[in-house]
Amino acid sequence: MSATFKTLDELDLNNKRVLLRADLNVPVADGKVSDATRIERLVPTIREIVKHDGKAILLSHFGRPKGKVDPEFSLEQVCEAVANETGHPVGFVFTDWNDVSDAQKAIDSAPAGSVLILENTRFHPGEEANDIDLAKRMASLGDVYVNDAFSAAHRAHASTDALARLLPAAAGLAMQAELEALEAGLGKPKKPVVAIVGGAKVSSKIDLLENLVAKVDGLVIGGGMANTFLHAQGYAVGKSLCEKDLAETALRIMDKADKSGCAIILPIDAVVAWHFKANTPTRLYGVDAIDNDGMILDIGPSSIERILGAIDDAHTVVWNGPMGAFEMNPFDAATVAIAKHVAKRTHDGKLVSVAGGGDTVAALAHAGVKDAFTYVSTAGGAFLEWMEGKPLPGVEALKK
Repeated sequence: MSATFKTLDELDLNNKRVLLRADLNVPVADGKVSDATRIERLVPTIREIVKHDGKAILLSHFGRPKGKVDPEFSLEQVCEAVANETGHPVGFVFTDWNDVSDAQKAIDSAPAGSVLILENTRFHPGEEANDIDLAKRMASLGDVYVNDAFSAAHRAHASTDALARLLPAAAGLAMQAELEALEAGLGKPKKPVVAIVGGAKVSSKIDLLENLVAKVDGLVIGGGMANTFLHAQGYAVGKSLCEKDLAETALRIMDKADKSGCAIILPIDAVVAWHFKANTPTRLYGVDAIDNDGMILDIGPSSIERILGAIDDAHTVVWNGPMGAFEMNPFDAATVAIAKHVAKRTHDGKLVSVAGGGDTVAALAHAGVKDAFTYVSTAGGAFLEWMEGKPLPGVEALKK
């Protein structure tokens, strides 16, 4: 896949002003960054720029200031965290996106090898409108452009799309790693491929399921969304979360899977409770015998065994969404067991495993295996749109 987009080693970084599109939209509590994962992933690219005496000039959005200057969303508050992660001093450049002349002077006066952060790109309405004039002002501040923010690649914004077309452009090291991992997951994967899809609702993942059944050999469906498929097949699901109005959609997806030669693996037993809270009494039922007043909150041991068997037959696993209400004991059992099995097969060299999406990252961290998969994407929406087979504007703009 590296042949389709430019990589960092194809750019001349020597003494260049490098506009680095980063994702600094990180959680902040009491003025401190509470999760620096996204910043950690930027470090290799920043170090590569600095090594060549380039100036790393970071562009990012932060929060939703709605196109207006709002001190609550200033990127100045993340400078300390970036400095801590890179081990390098970081300067903040006050940036008026209507007139960048002062920012230009600050960048020009900074010594070679500096790391600078510009103000929130969303302080100007032209960012989300992909405004070419704003992009031209941004471009005037740099010599080359590097995008290392896959998590923002599904947005056609000025700093991810228009700007990339105005300067010599390439993917940063984190973006490159992500794209190569995704290519190994669904682009040109080693078959058989098993996709594991969970989460609450079918409605938010129709496009995802439609794309996957045409591409993978086996599709595991768990979480609340499995209840909709069970209901569509005529099973009673009691008071479980279920989108009954999507029964026809579920049957259509199953029919498409059948025609594509994709095996759909649904639960055959379930852990049922009568209250949605941790450590509440539970019982195990076959899916053909769910209690009328009960709620399915996790898949059962027989279902887990079927899924582990499918994983054993696979060479590639792509995962999005938990199998049950994993935030609450004991409804994390299936997610944890399957995650640990995927991690072990990956460790043993028998599996390429790619996972992503907010709940998925949290679930794998809960299982203690977030670092044991081949690749875990923190990119939320961009990861989902990639799984849905949609082109990502921020990636398209980097293509040769």
